[in-house]
Amino acid sequence: MRRSFPALLILFSPLISSCSTGTPPPVTPQVVSVYSSSAAQPWLMELYDCAAGQGNVVLSRVDDPDAAEIGLRIGEPEFLSSFAYQIDEEEILIVTHRESPILNMGREEVQALFAGLGDPSVQIWVYASDADVQLVFDQVVMQGRSIAPSAYLATNSEHMVNVLESERQAIGILPEIWMMKMQGGSHEIYHVATVPVLVMSNNEPDGAVKGLIACLQK
Repeated sequence: MRRSFPALLILFSPLISSCSTGTPPPVTPQVVSVYSSSAAQPWLMELYDCAAGQGNVVLSRVDDPDAAEIGLRIGEPEFLSSFAYQIDEEEILIVTHRESPILNMGREEVQALFAGLGDPSVQIWVYASDADVQLVFDQVVMQGRSIAPSAYLATNSEHMVNVLESERQAIGILPEIWMMKMQGGSHEIYHVATVPVLVMSNNEPDGAVKGLIACLQK
């Protein structure tokens, strides 16, 4: 019997180990609500990459920036009431169709054109008055002057790209990153400004939100 005792220990020890080792509970993903302006959508892809790198973070798109834990935009808001962190910078440009006869212009000429005092055959394209890129253009170029009532309204940056690719008489406002998406080519006639690309947060970031912002700043 004494000779069999060590064998019993050897036999039972794997059973004891298997009983004491439990399966770790599944990690509950943390959902982070995200808003992005149409102009800032190229940086949204970087945010998804950052979320994938954290492993347990799921992004949920929302249409209301006030309801988002993270917001992406181009240019500084007129009134900054939340936390803001710069992750990049971007050029805002005035762009025409590649075959447009319009040559390079100065600020006063661009201002007059978008105010409706230029060639009436030119199709002026702008965004909604509260769009981030439009706010930059209004502040830097228009400086209090009104956009011509005859101006056409682009619903987003992709719409603006499509118009400038297809309409020979069109002229509009584009971030450089979107201008580079124009497969048919384009012509830059005026540089509006260099502005920051910002991540906005209504509350001081912590946890997953803080990690995502830090990832975007790298």
